[in-house]
Amino acid sequence: MRDDLRGIIALTALTFHEARQRKVLLLAFLLGLLFLGLFAWGTRATARQADDLPLAIARMQLNFLTLAGLYVVNFLVAVTAVALPVDTLSGDMASGIIHTLLTKPLHRAAIVIGKWLGFLALLTLYFSFMAGGVLGATWLLAGYVPPGVSAAFPLMWLGAVVLLTMTIAGGTRLSTLANGVVIFGLYGIAFIGGWMERIGTALGNATARNLGIVSSLLVPTEVMWQYAATFMQPALLRQAGLTPFSAASTPSPLMVVWAIGCIAVNLALAMWWFARRDL
Repeated sequence: MRDDLRGIIALTALTFHEARQRKVLLLAFLLGLLFLGLFAWGTRATARQADDLPLAIARMQLNFLTLAGLYVVNFLVAVTAVALPVDTLSGDMASGIIHTLLTKPLHRAAIVIGKWLGFLALLTLYFSFMAGGVLGATWLLAGYVPPGVSAAFPLMWLGAVVLLTMTIAGGTRLSTLANGVVIFGLYGIAFIGGWMERIGTALGNATARNLGIVSSLLVPTEVMWQYAATFMQPALLRQAGLTPFSAASTPSPLMVVWAIGCIAVNLALAMWWFARRDL
């Protein structure tokens, strides 16, 4: 047990160090900086216009702009959550590197946990950089902070962790390319399903609404964003549904439990599949 714990800590640090040197992480941060620069420019222009508007309308505009920025952040973080670990196990098995780790006195489950923790730390760092950048830009340039960010940001982060864990689990059974295709496909289904649920609820179409709910249960990423967005909107905007980020119905708090359960199940599957993989 003590050897496994030491191994997990060492693998976490090693995974964090190796992932920092990957071009995909550098590109993610460069694209993030480019987006934050454009967002700051747009925020400054909007803040100047808002000076001539009534306070309530100005704050509604700034809220819409902030949520639009965080919506992009949510997408970029989701892509990074898949791209970072997509070859961490499948690539190591294909190259033979995994045999070096297996010669150590480590259980295979410890290898999975160590890699998951390393990528989790990197993903948390990237999310903090991106979400904090958007929030900092609106505060510094417009003096505005949306309500409920302390509850919303953990929900956005949780949705990204779901994708990260699913990707690591997929890497124990699938090749790198197949794993990426499957996880991005599932993310796309959740994305479209979230909009189907909104449209179905608004139009009274039970079939579309139910399909959206099923997709949210399959991959609870989009529903985490919807839940986060409800916290960050003023009550008037949320109830009137005046923006694309207003959910037709507020997601249940039980979806948070479901998302945590999905992470636990996928991590357990990753350990189980990897332990039984013929290497």
